[in-house]
Amino acid sequence: MNKMTRFLLITAIIALVLTSALVGIRLTGDVSAQNSEYEDLKIFTEVLTTVKRNYVEDVETKDLIYDALNGMLKSLDPHSAFLTPDSFKEMKVETKGEFGGLGIQISIRDNVLTIISPIEDTPAWRIGLKSGDQIIKIEDESTKDMSLFDAVKRMRGKKGTEVTITIMREGLKKPKDYTIVRAIIKIQSVKSKMIDDEIGYIKLSAFQERSAGDMAKALKTLVRDGASGLILDLRNNPGGLLTSAIDISSLFLPKDQMVVYTKGRGGVKTEYRARGNAITHSIPMVVLLNQGSASASEIVAGAIKDWKRGVVLGTTSFGKASVQSVIPLSDGAGIRITTAKYYTPKGSLIQNTGITPDITVELKSTDGAVAHSIIRENDLEGRLDNEQTEEDNDNGNGHGEGDKKKVVMLRDVKEEDDNQLQRAVDLLKTWSVFKELPTG
Repeated sequence: MNKMTRFLLITAIIALVLTSALVGIRLTGDVSAQNSEYEDLKIFTEVLTTVKRNYVEDVETKDLIYDALNGMLKSLDPHSAFLTPDSFKEMKVETKGEFGGLGIQISIRDNVLTIISPIEDTPAWRIGLKSGDQIIKIEDESTKDMSLFDAVKRMRGKKGTEVTITIMREGLKKPKDYTIVRAIIKIQSVKSKMIDDEIGYIKLSAFQERSAGDMAKALKTLVRDGASGLILDLRNNPGGLLTSAIDISSLFLPKDQMVVYTKGRGGVKTEYRARGNAITHSIPMVVLLNQGSASASEIVAGAIKDWKRGVVLGTTSFGKASVQSVIPLSDGAGIRITTAKYYTPKGSLIQNTGITPDITVELKSTDGAVAHSIIRENDLEGRLDNEQTEEDNDNGNGHGEGDKKKVVMLRDVKEEDDNQLQRAVDLLKTWSVFKELPTG
């Protein structure tokens, strides 16, 4: 039996199995709908067979199927994706918080591979890559039609090795090459310190498996050291694990208070509540947000804002309110698919709109700091819709400002010139003063 005969036999068997499966579920399903599904699957096998038989060069069946699956998932929304076995392994490594690479969060915008934000204290951050930079080549290979995971795979590698990426940026007359030395991106997701011996400051850069535990340790230390107020800095935090967002919110909220709820297929609602691990739910608190605060960051900020646990300060967040589930496949591959949208405790869907701060404070320009166009969920191709209108949002969230809005990047501002941070410090210092003022 030759190779083509074997292939056609396998294809026929697959079609027979699919037919049998569809016949089995017709007992409880709509017959016409199932017939339609079978016809669509039949077209797929026809195309696969035709390509295998007639294409000018021999192609691997698995490659064709993987490419088809990649296109299927890519067409759904910017955050769903097919993961090859290698990509699936890379994704699991990333959630652990340590990998070799450059340190950037990327997405597809207007069919171009685009940097959402560089991660602080990484090679990409130090060399000067910025939000909105378009990556048009990786090692002189065009990124046109390149999947996110293929791009990530090409940019990751062993510590000490180099990779050259070609960047097009607003204001540049021609693309610019950046040769970057890869490093172990061991993200220290929690950094903390005391400010002026009275304000506890915590910078959270990602929501990883160990982030909640590290946050708890940092909080206990700050409280022990006499912090009279807390600043939780979520600026440029792209998000991460939903479970981590719940655990971190639980450190500030009373037990069983709702953190977030999700709605999946058919409107099925799932609630997530504080676990009763609060270290403090009374110390005055300010949460810092900006356009790079996304997903899990918006869950935490939304819960803090809705329950009036603290004051949210800064600028409107990214606006990603979709939940992705990662499902392994039998051959070691996997899919990351959007399975639900999440809502703040009071019922606001911030998809495409973001969390609007209680106090809006734009980052001020300083010497050498240039304003750049920003990217939010609303700018991404194929984004999910927000079924709520602006008037329906209890949080008072407005629509994202879009790509015409230009802001100064946090990475270009020294800490002493960080007016958002200083405003938060001043607010907490005066909190107790105003609290003691007589009323009436």
